[in-house]
Amino acid sequence: MKQWKRYKSYILPYKSAFILGPLMMVTEVLGEILLPKFMSMIINHGVAQKDGGYILKMGLVMAITSFLMAAGGILGAYFAAKASISFTSDLRRDLFARVQQFSFKNIDTFSTGSLVTRLTNDIQQVQNLIMMGLRMMLRAPGMFLGALVMAFWMNAELAAVILVVIPLLTAAIVWILRTAYPRFTAMQKALDTLNSGIQEVLTNVRVVKSFVREDYEEKRFADTNRELKEAGLRALKIVIATMPVMMFAMNVTTLAVVWFGGNLIIGGRMAVGDLTAFTTYIVQILMSLMMLSMVFLQSSRAMASIRRIDEVLDEPIDLSDENASQKDRKVEKGRVEFKDVSFSYREGGEPVLSHISLTAEPGETIGILGATGSGKTSLVQLIPRLYDVTEGSVRVDGIDVREYSLKNLRDGVGMVLQKNVLFSGTIEENLRWGDETATEEEVRRAAVYAQADSFVNSFAEGYKTEMGQGGVNVSGGQKQRLCIARALLKKPKILILDDSTSAVDTKTDALIRKAFREEIPATTKIIIAQRISSVQDADFILVMDGGRIVEQGSHDELVAFNGIYREIFDSQTKSKEA
Repeated sequence: MKQWKRYKSYILPYKSAFILGPLMMVTEVLGEILLPKFMSMIINHGVAQKDGGYILKMGLVMAITSFLMAAGGILGAYFAAKASISFTSDLRRDLFARVQQFSFKNIDTFSTGSLVTRLTNDIQQVQNLIMMGLRMMLRAPGMFLGALVMAFWMNAELAAVILVVIPLLTAAIVWILRTAYPRFTAMQKALDTLNSGIQEVLTNVRVVKSFVREDYEEKRFADTNRELKEAGLRALKIVIATMPVMMFAMNVTTLAVVWFGGNLIIGGRMAVGDLTAFTTYIVQILMSLMMLSMVFLQSSRAMASIRRIDEVLDEPIDLSDENASQKDRKVEKGRVEFKDVSFSYREGGEPVLSHISLTAEPGETIGILGATGSGKTSLVQLIPRLYDVTEGSVRVDGIDVREYSLKNLRDGVGMVLQKNVLFSGTIEENLRWGDETATEEEVRRAAVYAQADSFVNSFAEGYKTEMGQGGVNVSGGQKQRLCIARALLKKPKILILDDSTSAVDTKTDALIRKAFREEIPATTKIIIAQRISSVQDADFILVMDGGRIVEQGSHDELVAFNGIYREIFDSQTKSKEA
């Protein structure tokens, strides 16, 4: 019932195709049932009595019936294709939209490769089932019942032969269903693993080549590919076995019918034409059972895929603004306050942040330093609600971030993540992620502030230069500057840079910070860095260790304090002198 409520919304817009598809196939079924009878009439009457007119008349009836059958088959296939493709297109759209709503925590539940498989291969299995089902839904049962009725009508004694075969084939179909489902589930999981591996290697192919790890990755791929092959073979053994078993049953039954039917003809109890038609009906009965077995087999595979699709659709989204009390409010000033904040990635897990309290006034610049794993990135990700706090609260302009709508909150926060990501398209298109309505002058001004304008203009196409996938045709420092420009174009009230100038030289870094001071003085700037030079002119600096703030103050105060900050300062100063 739950699945019907969910999936009926994908059926109702195309209900005419869902209805007309099976109905058109009924036309084809009626023709298939009638044609053998017409043929027996031609043999029994036209040929036996040498009546050419009767043969011509019945031949014309058969031709018209065949034409109507063809029309019904074509239209049935068309409506089945339209219904199945439209259904899965809408489902794929909503599944992708659901993934876009996922928080980082939700995304961590599924591997990227698994989500790709569910959006592509699993959806395709559902499409195959709907298309096959609409074509066979009425055709297979209709052919089975129609041929069975005609067979008993023509000769009930001979038709009893089929009653021996039907229970055996039914038992075989039940066995197929029970065996196939877990095997298809295992095959889809193996496909997940393969897709994840392919994506990881292709994304990081430069790292693979720089470490000369091609042989290792080829072996790893061969292992996962072999596992998929073995899982696929285990699943498809069912398919492989189904057809020969069905054909064997059909041939044995046909042979028995011909044997017993021949004896009836010899005894004068059955006409030759009737045996010809009867044999066709027996084949139709067995073919309809074969079609049903294939539908059930595809159903088994599709049900495994539907369960995997449902897992994504049913994944509870832990970050939403459904209960936000101030959805219309926007970030206006950029004041940030952490009030006794603790955070862990998993419920009951080890705290990543413990009892953090701090306040950043509008326009202030806050620097954050600390060793890897000290909680710097986790801290700033709580501001735009990429994660939610475990305890305490994060406030922006005096309002708990959970009271904002996610859109309005994130519109007010510009963030340059540790991993700088650019997309396929031109440089200008990438920058317009910050503001798609920005003028060319605004785009260029943001690039100037980020010290990106000069190298962009060095390209022959300038801002119209096509980026490779992931920005592979620019250096790490250039990529960082473009990401900063993109964030600046957003005109945020709060700007977060998570170690976002690590790949640029100190001179360029200084120029970027100078632009921040002069061009966006009202924006609250939070800068995570490894170099003290990147944060030493901040209004105040936080030093983090083990998820806590262990030191805070201005550069001069922290140097005089003679703690961790001083150690970092001395080590970096000495390295410069060396």
